[in-house]
Amino acid sequence: MSLADQVLAVNNDLPIRTDVAVHSGKVRSVYWLTQADSRRLIQEKNYDVAQDTPLAIMVISDRISAFDCIWHGEGGMKGVPGKGAALNAISNHWFKLFKEQGLADSHILDIPHPFVWIVQKAKPVMIEAICRQYITGSMWRSYAKGEREFCGIELSDGLEKDSKLPQLLQTPSTKGILKDIPGVPAVDDVNITRKNIEDNYAAFNFKSTEDIALYEKLLTEGFEVISAALGKLDQIFVDTKFEFGYVKDRNGNDKLIYMDEVGTPDSSRIWDGEQYRAGNIVENSKEGFRQLLLSHFPDPDILLNKDRMTEREALARENELPASVLMDLSATYLAIAEKVIGKKIVLSQNPKQEIIDILRDEYQLID
Repeated sequence: MSLADQVLAVNNDLPIRTDVAVHSGKVRSVYWLTQADSRRLIQEKNYDVAQDTPLAIMVISDRISAFDCIWHGEGGMKGVPGKGAALNAISNHWFKLFKEQGLADSHILDIPHPFVWIVQKAKPVMIEAICRQYITGSMWRSYAKGEREFCGIELSDGLEKDSKLPQLLQTPSTKGILKDIPGVPAVDDVNITRKNIEDNYAAFNFKSTEDIALYEKLLTEGFEVISAALGKLDQIFVDTKFEFGYVKDRNGNDKLIYMDEVGTPDSSRIWDGEQYRAGNIVENSKEGFRQLLLSHFPDPDILLNKDRMTEREALARENELPASVLMDLSATYLAIAEKVIGKKIVLSQNPKQEIIDILRDEYQLID
């Protein structure tokens, strides 16, 4: 079997029983189960959710997204070997740690396979919850141009690139296009302030103003739990993005939970501690791939300028990356995942067939 065959690039064609179209994002596909299957699994598996909660099968892929485009490599490689398994393993590890330390639950109810989560339907908070411990990336680019205010927070002069910030910063942005919020442009991923959120909490899907403080607490605590654990591995947790949402427990009570993925190389920057102390930045995250793309193409503005999206999509579609680039990225993902979980990740020879077998035989979700 070739390397390309081991990559799970297409994940929206599994024969899972569902009444609605499969939702396929950049990396994951979501299969909403029938009402009958949701109720059956809640009873059989004793999930802590209300009986009428819709459930979904979420299948990760090995696709690689950067600058809002999907990239591919030579030899028919449509993704990065081991990436999906690495991302899920890392998220699973942090979610378990959060629960053990009394932070909050996640949307995940069950993990049938390294590529698969069974999740409960959640009402998402429409905020990309970003936490920063160091000044780098887009924040540094803006700071270097003279900007000193970020999401309503004033930064002092004299900060240096890639240096540790005076305190942990929360710099939220919008998740999706939100209309009719005073002072917030109706575009995706635009920076917002705490006052924007307080004044329009319902528009961001918060149930109450008190929950804004709870989301901030869970964001800070989640960041600190991961940062401390990575510190023991001599890895620096630079910045990250969390997502939150509401679900109901089996008694019908609303609770705020962590959603999507947490503390992964896709949603975070992670630096090697030893190299950082020596004055070098070695990325153990997707940021290294982004930097490679910026240097690989002659006009990096195509990748940075949102007004050139059509050109950017053509660039990703028409250019096969060297296989060595995707294999180096595979090594990065697997190495950091194995550090975090403390054991080797064994890659499947045929992940799609394994998923089908488990969901058919153990969950009766495939006819």
